[in-house]
Amino acid sequence: MAILVTGGAGFIGSNFVIDWLAETNEKVINIDKLTYAGNPSNLHKLEGSTNHVFVKGDIGDQSLLSSLLTCYRPRAVINFAAESHVDRSIHDPEAFMQTNIIGTFRLLESAKGYWDALNETEKKAFRFLHVSTDEVYGSLNADAPAFSETHRYEPNSPYSASKASSDHLVRAYHHTYGLPVLTTNCSNNYGPYQFPEKLIPLIIYNALAHKTLPIYGDGLQIRDWLYASDHCSAIRAVLERGKCGEVYNIGGLNEKANIDIVHTLCDVLDELRPVSADGDIKSYRELIAYTKDRPGHDWRYAIDATKIETELNWRPTETFESGIHKTVKWYLDNTDWVEQVISGEYRQWIERQYA
Repeated sequence: MAILVTGGAGFIGSNFVIDWLAETNEKVINIDKLTYAGNPSNLHKLEGSTNHVFVKGDIGDQSLLSSLLTCYRPRAVINFAAESHVDRSIHDPEAFMQTNIIGTFRLLESAKGYWDALNETEKKAFRFLHVSTDEVYGSLNADAPAFSETHRYEPNSPYSASKASSDHLVRAYHHTYGLPVLTTNCSNNYGPYQFPEKLIPLIIYNALAHKTLPIYGDGLQIRDWLYASDHCSAIRAVLERGKCGEVYNIGGLNEKANIDIVHTLCDVLDELRPVSADGDIKSYRELIAYTKDRPGHDWRYAIDATKIETELNWRPTETFESGIHKTVKWYLDNTDWVEQVISGEYRQWIERQYA
């Protein structure tokens, strides 16, 4: 028995692979292109594991995908592979179209060809699970109900538009060809191994370096925050018990404004790594600075996770307070990892984006 995971060296994918192998002896075939956000060191815990097979490759390479499926005969494909940063999609949308749309199409084609050749028992057991985002639903105002699985798609960035397109492709392959698919749409993730262009690791890294903590606009944009290990457990639940063709929204039940997230991070860092008494600042909060808002910035995301709770008996186990303490401690304990992933290109990107 085996599963094929795409994008398994990225943030959420690597957390999933590590959690999966901690929970089961089932082999993981892990394919990742190793772009700037894919990092083999995310998987260092798995060195020497006979149940982890890593392949450097692109989901746009259909012949490679087909050969892996034929060779290892997985019972499921879990697709994490994606370009996922809104800011980068504004500056370079084509990369998002290639990976998130064309890549997903070629992965579906490979999976369909493999699934067509299975015997009836294997066909019935096979699943294609596509990991997506709540950003496909657009933006909410303050008093609007949270996104449910039936909310209309209204993507507002090249990133969310590319993910919405991939979601539609997955749906189409189920309804046209019968491919047994599942789709999950999650809220903002945080936790270990997150590339420090995203809000939480960026703030932690900059604070420890006594650099400016950049806040877009007024900082009042609201997101629902989901700890990575909770996301992984939800995906396992959907894979095991989800109904083919269905969509499941996964949320952390933690709606918070961006500025409140930054204040919390500063307070936790003040507790765990206080600034020097004779330094230039007394608290990390003094580093906060507001910068020009990004184009088309969605104001609020919120997830209604009723369906996954009632149908699959899943709820997040981490509160935001417990999850953020674990996250900050991980980054404090893994400064070598942070320094390794922050290249000259990354520094140039941050300077350009938050100028």
